[in-house]
Amino acid sequence: MSQKHSAREARQISRRGLLQVGSLGYLGLNLAGFFRAEMARGAESPRPRPKTRLKSCILIFCDGGPSHLDTFDMKPDAPAAIRSEFRPIATSVPGQFVCEHLPRTARVMHHLTVIRSMWHRMRGHRSGVTNTLCGLPPPAGDVCDIPLERQQLPSYGSRLAYAMKEQTRSLPHVMLPYPARDGGFVLPGQTAGFLGAAYQPFRVEQDPNAPDFGMPTLNLPAEVTPDRLDHRESLLGLIDAQQRGLAALESGGRMTTCQRRAFRMLGAGAVRRAFELTREASKTRDRYGRNIAGQSVLLARRLVEAGVRFVTVNIGSQENEWYWDDHKNVFSGHKKRLMPFDTAFSALIEDLEVRGLLDSTLAISLGEFGRTPKINKDVGRDHWPDCYCAVLAGGGVKAGHSYGASDKIGAHPVTDAVGPADLAATLFWRFGLDPATEMIDATGRPYKLAEGTPIKELFPGLT
Repeated sequence: MSQKHSAREARQISRRGLLQVGSLGYLGLNLAGFFRAEMARGAESPRPRPKTRLKSCILIFCDGGPSHLDTFDMKPDAPAAIRSEFRPIATSVPGQFVCEHLPRTARVMHHLTVIRSMWHRMRGHRSGVTNTLCGLPPPAGDVCDIPLERQQLPSYGSRLAYAMKEQTRSLPHVMLPYPARDGGFVLPGQTAGFLGAAYQPFRVEQDPNAPDFGMPTLNLPAEVTPDRLDHRESLLGLIDAQQRGLAALESGGRMTTCQRRAFRMLGAGAVRRAFELTREASKTRDRYGRNIAGQSVLLARRLVEAGVRFVTVNIGSQENEWYWDDHKNVFSGHKKRLMPFDTAFSALIEDLEVRGLLDSTLAISLGEFGRTPKINKDVGRDHWPDCYCAVLAGGGVKAGHSYGASDKIGAHPVTDAVGPADLAATLFWRFGLDPATEMIDATGRPYKLAEGTPIKELFPGLT
């Protein structure tokens, strides 16, 4: 194709509207923005990375703060005012115990590492969620205010999209089945924040367990086959059908290139097919649990198989029954949520192993903090960031292991204290990134990907 013809084609495509609402509009722009930002950083080759680096991460976030004392760090010998009503049960790791309502997780304990010495200083949900999902406390400190999004810290997935140089990856970050909210506001730490729209997660705000679940934004029009996307005429025809958003389009050849890459990704179909849960055997879907949590975790596994780098699964929000903030009746509330969590989490670990994905995928489960050692007058437990647990599996983590320890009543770490910044540094290090890599906010202030220190002893044999 001549340079003159290429230039004419570039102008022709740039005049048409990918942004307009339609079957391809939202995803096309989301991906194109990501590609544009990567291209703007330059065409330099990525620096060599360790062969052992992660390919994907699934973060299961239990919003509200599950009780460590009633799940993974039980204290059966503590006084009655502290110890759980739940019984500890043996696991597949001799000497390690978990709550009786985690029987399936107990059977996969030999794949897990439990960090029993997590801690931070943020006592409120909004600040605690930010600290947990960003690895940094909010700049304003432990307050309830939610800043404008452009002033917020970016999420882990958005930071990965920013820092990693690969040019041909799938969607870099997907968040499902809803964002964690408080008082109707999306909690900070779940967006691209000051990094901008090009690094936003692809948000799936649907229930994967619903009979009509699907992603219309990922579906091609019925008359368009993937093969037709290879032809310029079909590409232009699709864009012509969405041309009402002309004014919002950026101009020039760069947009054309990014649009084409987004369409090629759709044509490959891997991400689109990942959302088609009906492709899964009924037995597999049953194993994860026929509820919003179970099917969301299953969808996360399908997405990492399709090449998605980071998937956040929110199990709980202030607006639904999955919220873990049990200031009252902690035992009945936790029991209701622990059983479906147990089903979904254990299924994920088993499934990743069977499919050969466990070594390349790190699964993390945690909340924004733990719960008070002392049971309150309403048979509940209150916020307690001074000590809590995080559970890791896969990605080369030392299996069947516990890291750190709390005191006799689960109030404070006594060995190997781990802050959110350390967990963040560990995550980025495992992706082959230098945690000291800088991000710059809108005011020119530099931030590191993570301020902490990677916990390399959790990953024996890796450097």
